[in-house]
Amino acid sequence: MADNPSMAGTWRLAVDLPSERGSNRQVTDELLAQLGAHGWPEADVFAVHLAVEEAIVNAIVHGNKLDPSKKVRVACEVSADRVLVSIADEGPGFDPASVPDCTTDDRLEAPGGRGVMLMRSFMTRIEYNPAGNAVVLEKRRLPPES
Repeated sequence: MADNPSMAGTWRLAVDLPSERGSNRQVTDELLAQLGAHGWPEADVFAVHLAVEEAIVNAIVHGNKLDPSKKVRVACEVSADRVLVSIADEGPGFDPASVPDCTTDDRLEAPGGRGVMLMRSFMTRIEYNPAGNAVVLEKRRLPPES
């Protein structure tokens, strides 16, 4: 593995995860190592880690409902300037627009919605498929300030 991000190229991983708690670590551990190898700043590594972990856990728990017969498909790409992660479960999906805003006064203590809000705020782009059972998370690295 190259220490210089420009020499590292693009790392890719595609895996089917079992629908059980903790299986997200099969992806996140490798993803975090690759972000480091590609020279991503610590704040961006934290943001990607949080968003990806939230999306995978949502797919396992809410999408597949911890059903051991269902898998969560995860595909990752990491380069020096972009992270792209797609996550798809075998559940019926949901309407992301129907998730209530968890920052309004009446929802501050209500459960639910925080993970989607965090993914939206930490990633450059978040896009759901029409069924709502697959999401693409993208983080673009900003050029250094001159």
